[in-house]
Parts: sequence; C-alpha cells; structure tokens
Amino acid sequence: MGFFANMPLGLAPGLGANAYFANVVSSGLVSYSQALAVVWLEGWIFVIISLLGVRQWVSRLLPNSLRQSTGAGIGLYLSLIGLSSSGLNVVGQGSSSILQFAGCLPEYQDENGICTSHVLQDPKMWVGIFLGGVLITFLILYRVRGAMIIGILLVSVSSWPRGSAVTQFPYTDQGNNNWDFFKKVATWRSINPIGPQNIDWQGYDTGHAWLALIIFLYLDLLDTTGTLYAMATHAGLVDVRTGDFEGSSTAYVCDALSISMGSLLGCSPCTAFVESASGIAEGGRTGLTAVTISLMFFVSLFFAPIFSSFPPWATGSVLVIVGSMMMSTVTEVNWSYMGDALPAFLSIIGIPFFYNIGYGLIAGIISYMILNVVPWLILKATRGKVVPEGWYTEREPWGVAATASFLDVSDKRLTPVQRFIVRSSIFPTWLKKLSIGQKYFWRMTPAEIEDHLEGRRVTEHYVKERERRRREEREFFRHHPPPPREPEEQLPVSVMGEAEKYEI
Repeated sequence: MGFFANMPLGLAPGLGANAYFANVVSSGLVSYSQALAVVWLEGWIFVIISLLGVRQWVSRLLPNSLRQSTGAGIGLYLSLIGLSSSGLNVVGQGSSSILQFAGCLPEYQDENGICTSHVLQDPKMWVGIFLGGVLITFLILYRVRGAMIIGILLVSVSSWPRGSAVTQFPYTDQGNNNWDFFKKVATWRSINPIGPQNIDWQGYDTGHAWLALIIFLYLDLLDTTGTLYAMATHAGLVDVRTGDFEGSSTAYVCDALSISMGSLLGCSPCTAFVESASGIAEGGRTGLTAVTISLMFFVSLFFAPIFSSFPPWATGSVLVIVGSMMMSTVTEVNWSYMGDALPAFLSIIGIPFFYNIGYGLIAGIISYMILNVVPWLILKATRGKVVPEGWYTEREPWGVAATASFLDVSDKRLTPVQRFIVRSSIFPTWLKKLSIGQKYFWRMTPAEIEDHLEGRRVTEHYVKERERRRREEREFFRHHPPPPREPEEQLPVSVMGEAEKYEI
C-alpha cells in the first residue's frame, strides 16, 4: 500500500470480517481450513474486480452525501471504541439499557462485568482521560508534532510500575503472567503452526462455503470502499471533479492482495483499518506512513512483550480525538433535502451502532434507494404532476463522475466498443488506454499528468475557498455580535385575554 499505491494506510484483519469469520467457524457451518480457502478465493476475486475498476466505480456510484457521511460514521465508530472497554472504559453494557456509564472497580461488577455501582471511579480511566486525552488535545492545540505518541507513551509508562492503582500488572494470576511476559522485553515465537498447510484447497464442495464467500464479498466490498474513501477524504486526496483519488486502482488491488496473503497465514480478511486516521491526523499523506506502519508491525514481532503491554486506556483517548477530527465531513452532507439527509444520517449512526462499516453503508444505501427511486417512479407515472418539494432545486443530482477525461474519443479509427470503454465511467484508466492501443498503459502520458495536476489544483482551490468562507463567517460574527434583546413589554391582563380569542 505504501510503495505502490502511495497511500498512508495500514492493513490488518478487519473488525467486522473477523467476527463473521469466527461465527461461521464456531457454528460448524464450515471448518477453519475451509474458511481460509474461502478468504483466499475472495482476495483473488477482489483483485480481478479491482483491476476492472468495479470497486472504484462503486465508490463513485455512492451519492455525495453518503460518501461524506461514511467518514463521520467512522469517526463515531472510533469514538465508541475509544470510550468502551477497548479504550477508556467510560461506557459499557448496561443491565437495563444498551449502554451505561462504566469505569467502576472490579468489586462493583456483576458476573457479566456490568457495573452495579460506583461508576466513573476507576483511576485508570481518569489517567487515560487527563494524562492522555487532555494533554494530547493541548499539544495538538499548540501544533506539537507527535502529540498522540507522546500521550500514549506517558500513559503506558505510568501504568507499568506494580503496586499502583493504575498498574497494568496487578498482583493476580493474570497480572503475574503479564508481568513475567513483560520482563522478557524481546522474544520470538515460531510461526510454524500457521501457513498454507492449514488451508483445505478442496473446501469449496459445500453450499455453506459459497454462502460464506458471498457474505464476505459484499461485506468487504462496502467496508473497504467506505474506509478507503473516508481515509482519502480525511487526507485531502480525493479529486472533487471525479469523486476518486489518485492511485485508487492500485490501492484497491493492494487491499485485495492482502486478503489472500493473510489467508496463507491463517487470518480472516484483511483491510485498510480505520485507525489509519490517527496517522493522517499527525500529517501522514504519502505511502511513507504505510511503510512506517509496516516496519513498526515487524518490530513488534520481536518486542511483543513491550507492545502488548500498552494498556487500552492509553489509546482510547486518541481514538476519540481522531473521531472528532473525522466529523468535519458532516458539513458536506446535503441536509436541506430529506432524500439525501436521512440516508446520510442512517449511515452515520449505523456504522457505530451496528459496529460494522458495511452494515451502516447498507442502511444508508437501501434508504436512499427507497426515498429517491420511489418518488422518481411516481413522478414518471404521473407525468411530472406529483413531485416532492425540492426535487429539482435541493436534491443532489444523480450520476457517476466520468474518469480519464484526457483521452481523445474523436479518433475515427476507434471502434464502437473502444469508444464505449473510453466513455464509460466504470472502467479504470489503464484499461481505457490499453483498449485504444497504448501498449505502455502503466506510464502516465503528459495529458494524463496534466489532468491529475489540474485535479489537485481544483481540489486545493475548493478546500481553500471553503476554509476562506468559514473564516469570513467567524470574523463577521466576531465583529458583529447580535444586539442585546430588549425586555418584552408586559401586556395588560385584559389585552392578553382578548389575544387568546384570536390565538395570537
């Protein structure tokens, strides 16, 4: 992802896919070896459809409000993870509600780990909030580089001494085992148990395996599409003219290859993970960020005792802060038309509440189709007599932005099939170039380079213009505060009685 796609994204087994992977295996529908074979095949299917441009086309096919809402939904998703037991442990499962305050000491938890009293009294939570979250926020406020790493390290180091109220290694059996592992500092474990020998290459002979393949395909298609686009938008890499980002074909192919490569090591489907937003928030914009992530993952193989001893309350506040940064995309949602606003809102709340990016997108897409296709059918059936208010003035236009506008389709030597491929919005640039006889389709032509540069200029101008308008609004309200309200004149009782008759 770093070397070839030049994207600042890390890849690892995805949260939604690994839950389904574990479910189909534990339920006995398919064996572990069969599930790995399904994941391996899924990766190569994704490689093919990525090369043909289908995954990029799906991203551009999504309405603008749905695309923008994905980033905000992922921001809430990150924040929920950061506030849960996987982070600060501020909220948790409730006995009488879905969520409730957590952060109590173990003696005040029931057998299911639910706090029965003394919530928000765990000192670990407050160390994560103040030494982590508050400090990181102030460091970001003063533009200190590496603010998030500084906060994570401070909270982690403070949790390592034994005997303190916030220790990561209490004097329990589990704490003693963790402490013994931590003291090793560096270690190495053999990777012999994992590998291609675990895959059942004949595991496609059951209907359950093919059903699992279909579910993996549509979950990962929507999950990865939403994640990659949201991260590219967060990094400011999306071309506002086409709704695509430079090197998208390569990025999707890299993502697909990681799925098949991961299955050879016994992993559920891999994908670009949403925590990449923390690196983007620190300024990562190129593949160097991804390469750094991979190197740190490699180092963690040897220093697993150190890295595994970073407590969750050290990273929870970072996820909340990054989530707040990703909420800026809600300003791009068309809130003035219900057919665009409600699907976007369902995606925003669906991603964290369903605990799955793909399911949240499905909720938004289905609601968008119902709220827009049905009125369109009624409009056609009534010949334009029954039209929703704002259909022509407030609704976002349909359609998919065209790509590769620099290719010349006026050449009379082109066949109808070639013209169709070049004009189509679904096929990637390399395939269009190859279809018209450009043998070195991987090389960027001068016209293609100029088109990409123009896209960057237009996008940069769009972002700067948007920020300029926001600054002007803030300056206006700063120098033109609203006038103080004058006290309302109290009407006589008799007049108020007369007013009630006329419903004033």
